[in-house]
Amino acid sequence: MGSMMVTREMLAAKFGSVFPHLDERQRRLLMGAEARALGHGGIRLVAAAAGVREATVSLGVRELDSGEEPLGRVRRPGGGRKPLAQTDPGLVPALLALVEPDERGDPGSPLRWILKSTRVLAGELTAQGHKVSADTVDKLLHELGFSLQANAKTIEGRQHPDRDGQFRYINAQARAFAAAGDPVISVDAKKKEQVGEHGNAGRTWRPGGDPVRVADHDFPAPGGEGTAIPYGIYDLAANAGWVNVGTDHNTAEFAVESIRRWWQDRGSADYPAARRLLITADAGGSNGYRTRAWKAGLAELAAQAGLEITVCHFPPGTSKWNKIEHRLFSHITMNWRGRPLTSHQVIVNTIAATTTRTGLTVRAELDPGAYPAGVKISKTQMDALPLARHDWHGDWNYTLHPAAAGPAAPAAAAPAAATRPRPDLAWLAHPAITGLPGPALDALTAALAGPAAALRDAALDRRRSYRPRQQPGGRRPQLTLTHKLLAAILHDRHGLTQRAIATLFQIRPEHISRQISDIRRLLHQTGNTIQPAPAKLTTLDDLYQHAAAAGITIPEQIKTAC
Repeated sequence: MGSMMVTREMLAAKFGSVFPHLDERQRRLLMGAEARALGHGGIRLVAAAAGVREATVSLGVRELDSGEEPLGRVRRPGGGRKPLAQTDPGLVPALLALVEPDERGDPGSPLRWILKSTRVLAGELTAQGHKVSADTVDKLLHELGFSLQANAKTIEGRQHPDRDGQFRYINAQARAFAAAGDPVISVDAKKKEQVGEHGNAGRTWRPGGDPVRVADHDFPAPGGEGTAIPYGIYDLAANAGWVNVGTDHNTAEFAVESIRRWWQDRGSADYPAARRLLITADAGGSNGYRTRAWKAGLAELAAQAGLEITVCHFPPGTSKWNKIEHRLFSHITMNWRGRPLTSHQVIVNTIAATTTRTGLTVRAELDPGAYPAGVKISKTQMDALPLARHDWHGDWNYTLHPAAAGPAAPAAAAPAAATRPRPDLAWLAHPAITGLPGPALDALTAALAGPAAALRDAALDRRRSYRPRQQPGGRRPQLTLTHKLLAAILHDRHGLTQRAIATLFQIRPEHISRQISDIRRLLHQTGNTIQPAPAKLTTLDDLYQHAAAAGITIPEQIKTAC
């Protein structure tokens, strides 16, 4: 008895060290060989040492005694547990009835409107009498050719019969402009972004277990920073982007102002000899081909910049072919993935830091100006625009020519105090700066007085219940209509930046932006434009030097403001 105990312990030790390296059949053959070597009682002893049934050891002995060649596999053909699809012939049809109720299955399936996870499917099949696990359902679905898939955006809307023709026309126009050295830009507004501690799609590398904490909902917080509206301009030849980040509304005026800023900042420097500009844009939105304010704003820009502006719109439903979508906006989205856009400055900095291996560079600026919605352009105003429609689809393709400023509309004389700037800024009304003689400036100011009052009354009606916050340090300086007109002249005629003008007028830049936008609207309503000067003034020092060269005396305290 003692020797049998020793033998069993030795066998147990041997099996414990060898079995982890063997498959099922190899273990069975090893146990059969040991039992056959021990002789009578060996099957029972080996089974006890290995912790298996005696029948398993007996099977190993029989396989050795049969003298068959090695199988080269674990089980004989047909061995092992049969698949459920064979033992339960109704399982696969029942599964198909659940996952394809609209095609091959039951249209009245109880899971037709429910998320069809493998757990839910397994539960429903079990309730129908098909005992199956979620893992088995997953395996069956893959064998049947199913896989987890998202929606595929491939179904296009009704195609315009001239869609391909318009694509060819846009390509031909772009090639002609590029060959002549004239700028070709693609424009569009990106999706409006909520500013604050809100979640952003995508993932970024972080230390394990330390994700960026954001708000559990996307509702704007009281007193938050509002929204950001990135309007992009992509220069096809230079592979360069310029993004104007607005904070108010995505209007046609905002779209045109974004292009104006690009031209003053980059376009005029990159293309100093250009006299033409080609813009490719979507069919809808703030720069849509049916938007009157878009065309009116471009006409004003054409006159200010001395450019012949041609616009080619992509047909409706084809905005994804616009170059700016996959050459600029897609890279911006990738750059700020997984990062909360906590402030406008974060958005501007992130956009400006976007680059690609193919050499894309991006510049971004914040535009705090006001761009109210609902601005109406009458048919009379549209008919007066210097707009020439092309022979091919004139609704999609048109050119706006630079137009000379019309004479100021006559108006009743206004009081002298209301038409002249305050003494410390009176030098800005000099004809060398305004491009207008003194009487013409007074007449233009008087012509704008009536529309300006109507615009102010409309703004008060919209904000009747609004109570403005007190600015730090008391009320901000109030600008007269003449001050606003001079600010617009400095910006649109001479190219002086809004920040420099704000320093000159001792007012915040965002208020200057709003006042300039209002003056542009009033000038357009009255049929007037501001003609650009031959040379641009970038800084206040440039302005002072220009004034000194013209013999203008500047009050000394003004120079200390910069």
